[in-house]
Amino acid sequence: MRNKEMLLIPGPTPVADEVYDALSMETRAHTDPRFVAVYKDALSMTRELFNCDGQVFVIAGSGTLSMEMAVVNTVAPGEKLLVVSHGYFGDRFIQLAEAFGIKVEAVKSKWGEHVDVAEVEDKLAKGGFKAVTVTHVDTSTGVEADLERLVPAIKKSGALFILDGVCASAAIEEDMGKAYGGNPEYRIDVVLTGSQKAIGVPPGLAIVAFGKKALAAREALGRVSAYYADIKMWAPIMENPSKYYATPAVNMIYAYDAGMKAVFTEGLKKRYARHRAYGKAVRAALATYGLKALAPDAIAAPTLTTVLHVEGTDDAAFRAALAKKGMIVAGALASLAGKAFRIGHMGSTTPEMLEKAVLYIGEAMEELGMKVDKENAVDTFRKAYRA
Repeated sequence: MRNKEMLLIPGPTPVADEVYDALSMETRAHTDPRFVAVYKDALSMTRELFNCDGQVFVIAGSGTLSMEMAVVNTVAPGEKLLVVSHGYFGDRFIQLAEAFGIKVEAVKSKWGEHVDVAEVEDKLAKGGFKAVTVTHVDTSTGVEADLERLVPAIKKSGALFILDGVCASAAIEEDMGKAYGGNPEYRIDVVLTGSQKAIGVPPGLAIVAFGKKALAAREALGRVSAYYADIKMWAPIMENPSKYYATPAVNMIYAYDAGMKAVFTEGLKKRYARHRAYGKAVRAALATYGLKALAPDAIAAPTLTTVLHVEGTDDAAFRAALAKKGMIVAGALASLAGKAFRIGHMGSTTPEMLEKAVLYIGEAMEELGMKVDKENAVDTFRKAYRA
């Protein structure tokens, strides 16, 4: 890859050369048959990624827009939405829904832990919730939601299941055709995501998949408080991209098509396994430095890790030391700011990049006066990844 820095934040993520090449292709008219063919191909791969029996939408925007599209097209003002939150980004659904006059309640976990499924069930038992949002991987905490338990718990209430896959899609299975708990009715209804994380494409696209039940919910709403985010306006274009509603991000669609081709060339099973291996290996290696992940390994995400600093570490100095080496990591959010950093290990990142990252982290710690065994850490990464 011709990236000059190792961008190991929770997104955007490193971009592969073939994606850059696609992004730099000649811009064509959005109605040009050559572009339309690429758009159709990208939409087809998106349907396959999520095994979606309804409709997928890939439009210019961000993950925040995809969150808005998912909620405003399924829940009407005055109806009830339950937010299941594992951190900062789960919490964002609260403000988003309130902006549209939706009644919101939330079940939150302690940061670094899973939500209490029994508490979710108790809340839903009171009735009246149209939909529930669950963030698959919360980018603030590095916690992966337990879909095997949450999908049945939520679907038995009759609510729609909306999955925020921004930091998970194309790295963790998000199969809308899967019957959780063996019940054919217990399925994910909406998956929303963005282009810039595990898919490995630059920021710029909002991606949402609506299953048949979610599409029926949109139909039943009639009019919604949206224009650009109204999926009914976009549906004809997703069926036939030669039609016009709003100008698509032509070059971003080229890049997305290339990124999705890379996903399927690798194969979903291999890709999911690679990300699991990344997460375990990075956490094992950093543990040798005395660096603890916020989320325990059993619930930690394959795509990023929130890492607690050794007590007394100057977070700004640590990240600046890494930046001088050409490695960029993210600071922590909210109450963890200054006490932790976040490292992404997803998308087009390679084992060689992550091995180098482990070494650089050790060097940065040494520069701040800490004693570490870099050779042991790198060896631990190699062994854990190969295992």
